[in-house]
Amino acid sequence: MDGSKRARTLHTRSTDAESLLWQHLRNRQLAGLKFRRQYPLGSYIVDFVCMECRLIVELDGGQHAIQSGADTKRDAWLSGQGFVVLRFWNNEVLGNLESVLDAIAGAAPE
Repeated sequence: MDGSKRARTLHTRSTDAESLLWQHLRNRQLAGLKFRRQYPLGSYIVDFVCMECRLIVELDGGQHAIQSGADTKRDAWLSGQGFVVLRFWNNEVLGNLESVLDAIAGAAPE
């Protein structure tokens, strides 16, 4: 499955945390930033990206504790392409959304 087809599939399989965060990132609601979700970059699909400010937001569930090496490699490649990568655990989004939103807004250049 190519990246764009896989991205479309992921749109329909969002986690609760992804759905909640998307409600606050979509339509330039956060600091006027335009985010896209499930966006293909290279051989990866990122959860959320603001192309204008080169900012990626990744949400991690329990499987990421097991695959931290793959995430490190992925983050290194994305950083090498000029992106800042922020990672949050799903439970952070669900339990402390305001802090997550503050961190995202704070990471965007003015």
